[in-house]
Amino acid sequence: MKLNLQRPLVFFDLETTGINVGSDHIVEICLHKAMPDGTTQTLVRRVRPVDTQGNTIPIPPETTAIHGIADKDVANEPSFAEQAQELLDFIGDADLAGYNSNRFDVPLLVEEFLRAGVDFDVNSRRLVDVQNVFHKMEQRTLKAAYKFYCNRDLEHAHTAEADTVATYEVLLAQIERYEGKDYVAPDGSVTHNAVRNDVAALSRFTANSQWADLVGHLAYDGKRRMVFNFGKHKGKPVDDVFASEPAYYDWMMKADFPLSTKKVLREAWQNHRQKAKLEALKLHFGSGDKK
Repeated sequence: MKLNLQRPLVFFDLETTGINVGSDHIVEICLHKAMPDGTTQTLVRRVRPVDTQGNTIPIPPETTAIHGIADKDVANEPSFAEQAQELLDFIGDADLAGYNSNRFDVPLLVEEFLRAGVDFDVNSRRLVDVQNVFHKMEQRTLKAAYKFYCNRDLEHAHTAEADTVATYEVLLAQIERYEGKDYVAPDGSVTHNAVRNDVAALSRFTANSQWADLVGHLAYDGKRRMVFNFGKHKGKPVDDVFASEPAYYDWMMKADFPLSTKKVLREAWQNHRQKAKLEALKLHFGSGDKK
């Protein structure tokens, strides 16, 4: 079958130095671009991970044991910053899809672009996480998903290209299997025809609407207030913490949090300061007698 697309959809997968979005780096990226006319294009690039001074960052042996990419394999490759424009040009205005991409690949891709001085905004793009379809409907791993949906064994797992193409094929099979079926959430709510050949619907179904940032350090509560989702202030509204402990903002901005999280936090801080100024003005002018 062919995906029903209004604009391109880029499936992608990252192999990295680790799983910390704030400190780890990409060592391989595959972009598999599905076009509205049914054609596809694939771009695979190795990346030399570097720090802010341009020094090569070693790939931990335990990570190499998973994806097979060692220091020697990327020693002569360009850094992410040196390839950023090529990757941007390939992605264009496309929506993004991947496996566990909303939790890891998208935040780390955004992080790498920010490190390179590029504000790669995903707010205007639809994000489709194939893992979320799978976990909500069947709850398996990518290898099992490929066997379950495509009835084939996944060869060369944990290579960017194999995992990316497998993700693309799994989504096609998921649409065929689930189109027309309803999804019943744990709270009893029903999404009719949840998995269908429509990127906007897939994006809504696989999104984590409770997160305020890309990695879930900030979230929304039942009143749609932004709250901290970790640590000693977990569950507390961001505005309340800013008012009672403004130093917490400074700590987070200096600590090892993803740049994308800091960007959201900075905007929340600026909004908080603006609201505080407005409240102060109201109190000032409201307290005086009219002459």
